[in-house]
Amino acid sequence: MNRSSVRDFVVGLFVLAGIAAIVYLSISIGGLTWHKAGGLKLSAAFDETGGLSVRAPVVIAGVRVGEIATISLQNDYRAKVDLELDPTLKLPTDTTASIVTAGVLGDRYIELQPGGDEKLLKSGERITFTESAVILERLIGQLVYGSAKRSTTNNPAATEPAKTK
Repeated sequence: MNRSSVRDFVVGLFVLAGIAAIVYLSISIGGLTWHKAGGLKLSAAFDETGGLSVRAPVVIAGVRVGEIATISLQNDYRAKVDLELDPTLKLPTDTTASIVTAGVLGDRYIELQPGGDEKLLKSGERITFTESAVILERLIGQLVYGSAKRSTTNNPAATEPAKTK
């Protein structure tokens, strides 16, 4: 069997292309990113994060404008979420940050709604208007147990002992 240097070269190129594809997919799936220096860094405090994770997206009007850098617990037992945003953003000081869910049971992310104030947030400042995550289990529990409490309080016979004559 004859060895062909052209065939060996082509096989080598295919092997290198396969290795490059595996490296690219590993980096993409792993979420490794190279950040631009000087991005807008903001923070927000939430009562409940509801499974929000680091590197979750931050969006405005459905467009990804950044990601979550860190999540930590403050001294007042609220969650502090640090955001790394696009350096070209100019957000008013009355911007609202809400934790929302993609679909019914999807991943959580932060949605920003810019306000109308003329003052702008600077890097390192805090978003003061926040809306915490809605926990589906708590909502269902309130619905179930809340309706049970209402049904017993609306029925006086269920709360008062029967009178005998």
